[in-house]
Amino acid sequence: MAQTHVLFVEDDDVIREATQLALERDGFSVTAMPDGLSGLEAFRARRPDIALLDVMLPGMDGVSLCRRIRDESTAPVIMLSARADSIDVVLGLEAGADDYVTKPFDGAVLMARIRAVLRRFENAGGAAGAGDRGGCGPLAFGDLEVDTEGMEVRRGGAPVALTPTEMRLLLEFSSAPGTVLSRDRLLERVWDYGWGGDTRVVDVHVQRLRAKVGQDRIETVRGFGYKLRA
Repeated sequence: MAQTHVLFVEDDDVIREATQLALERDGFSVTAMPDGLSGLEAFRARRPDIALLDVMLPGMDGVSLCRRIRDESTAPVIMLSARADSIDVVLGLEAGADDYVTKPFDGAVLMARIRAVLRRFENAGGAAGAGDRGGCGPLAFGDLEVDTEGMEVRRGGAPVALTPTEMRLLLEFSSAPGTVLSRDRLLERVWDYGWGGDTRVVDVHVQRLRAKVGQDRIETVRGFGYKLRA
C-alpha cells in the first residue's frame, strides 16, 4: 500500500525537521518546505494527499497558499498557527482549510487530526459515514438536489463544487432535514472529534456551505445549532 504523502510547509527549521521526523516515524512520506512559494511548487509537482501549512510563512503566507491550493485541488489542508487567535483561525478556514492545530502541538494530537481529516476525505467518496443515508439516491430540498450515491450536488440544475468536508457536512444536514443539529454533534459526526473541539470550525464551514447551496437553505437556531430547511 502506498504511503500517505504529506506536504509540510513551515519556516522554523527546528519545528520543520522535528515534525518531519515524527511524521515519517508514524509511516507518512513527507515533503517539507520552508516558505509558501516553494510549498506551492512542491504541491503542484508532487500532488500530496494532505497539506500542513503554517500560517506565518515568508514569501507567501499560509492563508494565501491555502487559497492557491484550494483553487487547484480538493486535497485536505490543515493550518498550523502559533496563536489561537480568532483572526488566524477564521482566515485559514475561510481560505478553504479543513481544520487547524495550534502550536506548540502534541505530536500524538497532530497525528490524530491528520488521520481524522484523511478519513473524512476518503469517506466523502461514498455516502456512508455521514448521516446513514447511503443508498437513498437523490434528495431534493427546493432547488437543491443532493445525490447521495453519485456524491453530486446541484442547485437549480447547475453542479455545485464542494470540498470533501463540505460534502460530509451537507450529507449530515440532508440526513435529518428540519432537525436542529448541535455544533458538538457536527464536530463528532463530520470532523470525527470524540471530544469537544473548537466550534468555530463548524461555523466557518457552514458559512462556506451556505455560499454554495443558498444562504437561506441552512438556518441558524440561536443557542442550539443549525438545521437544513426541508
